[in-house]
Amino acid sequence: MAKTETGAGPAADSRPASQGADVRRMGFGRYAWLVLTYNLAVILWGAYVRATGSGAGCGNHWPLCNGEVTPTSASVKTLIEFTHRAMTGLDVPLVALLVIWACRVFPWRHPVRLSAMLSAVFLVTEALIGAALVKLQHVARNADAYTLSTHLVNTLTLLACFTLTAWWGTGKPLVRVSGRAAWLAAVSLGAVMLLSITGAISALGDTLFPAATLGAGLAQDFDPASSILLRLRALHPLIAAGVGTWLMSYAVARLREAKAAALWVIAMVWLQLLAGLVNLLLLAPVWMQLLHLLLADMLWVSLVVLCAAGTRDSPPRRRGAEEHGN
Repeated sequence: MAKTETGAGPAADSRPASQGADVRRMGFGRYAWLVLTYNLAVILWGAYVRATGSGAGCGNHWPLCNGEVTPTSASVKTLIEFTHRAMTGLDVPLVALLVIWACRVFPWRHPVRLSAMLSAVFLVTEALIGAALVKLQHVARNADAYTLSTHLVNTLTLLACFTLTAWWGTGKPLVRVSGRAAWLAAVSLGAVMLLSITGAISALGDTLFPAATLGAGLAQDFDPASSILLRLRALHPLIAAGVGTWLMSYAVARLREAKAAALWVIAMVWLQLLAGLVNLLLLAPVWMQLLHLLLADMLWVSLVVLCAAGTRDSPPRRRGAEEHGN
């Protein structure tokens, strides 16, 4: 009898330990999704800063606002810009906790650790790019397509790191994406990044060169004497149609392997195309620009998840290998 109890002891003791680890990881995963959601809000408020021309609300001072830690007599544009900076400042401890938590819950060399640390790195570069825009006065009506595109690429990379941290952190299987699957994923991600850049340039054109009517806006787009921003704006719907067609084909081909993620991508593509059409017909009001951007970010997050889901012939890594060395 004693022998039986001794043999059962370790197995019985390991179950609560394993369950405790799973609970900690689920808690981390929920927190990671919360951090991702918060950063979507930060990005939307940053777009509101651009759309309202409030980027110069704190002058060319950074990190101070008009030479003050907290502006005492602030205009509306100053309050809008200062709120964005405050939201970004709050992001620092949130992401720091994400990294510390990931290092405590996941073993050495686990992908969640890497994605969490990369999230912190790209958050720093995001802040530095924002600071450079302010110091160089590439904001409000002085904004240009090059710095805007650089900022956007960094933002999308940051969102991808947050997404992978949350996806893997909730216990989703780690799969090795290689060969044809990796190329298709890379092309899809690159296409959406290109589409997002043209969308940001179009939004900048809407802000700098508003049109009174749809006809006037189209005339601006196709006028050879117009700004390059307006001529690129005319290409955005064509690029959106092409990228949307590619993404739907890619998602349909992945339905058997990752049904939920593929359906999310398909739904986001249709919603984004519809939002783009409404944005065009309404002459890009600020609220519609923000909705359009939110759907674009949700499409990006859904696509990152779909790419991370791997394929049926991608062997999952062994759990023991994941936790080796812990």
